[in-house]
Amino acid sequence: MKKLSLPIRLGVAISGSLIAYFLVLALFGWHTNPVFSLLNGVITGFGIYEAIKAYKLREGADFSYTNGFTIGIVTGFIATLIFTAFFLLYATEFDSEFLSNLLTIFSNNMQLSIGIVAFVVAIMGFATTVVLTLSFMQLFKTSRNIPQNS
Repeated sequence: MKKLSLPIRLGVAISGSLIAYFLVLALFGWHTNPVFSLLNGVITGFGIYEAIKAYKLREGADFSYTNGFTIGIVTGFIATLIFTAFFLLYATEFDSEFLSNLLTIFSNNMQLSIGIVAFVVAIMGFATTVVLTLSFMQLFKTSRNIPQNS
């Protein structure tokens, strides 16, 4: 359980930040503009980076690529699942026009259900998590290059 406490704590923090950002956008009516969702990747990336960094500091010499990668993936997946649940709740209970407003941006003839949209939100979050975790692990991994003597 001790190994999971860090990704759970930071995953909840990331999702809280994503939800707060979404609600601020909703206050201004910008939450249906997909351009603003680019900052979601920055928020998620910062949280994943901090999770891996904190884990590496805690483990010290025992830090491994596999464990660091696992911390990043679990952190991002927890954040994605919580945000997707919030997204479903928001689109079905708080703003019944949200889904139709969102879909009119893409196409007037597109008929999508909330399930498909939530699936897309989740897949985007999972893909972002995997790409960012792989990228950040390049910064944190131990180099195994053999030093060459001159």
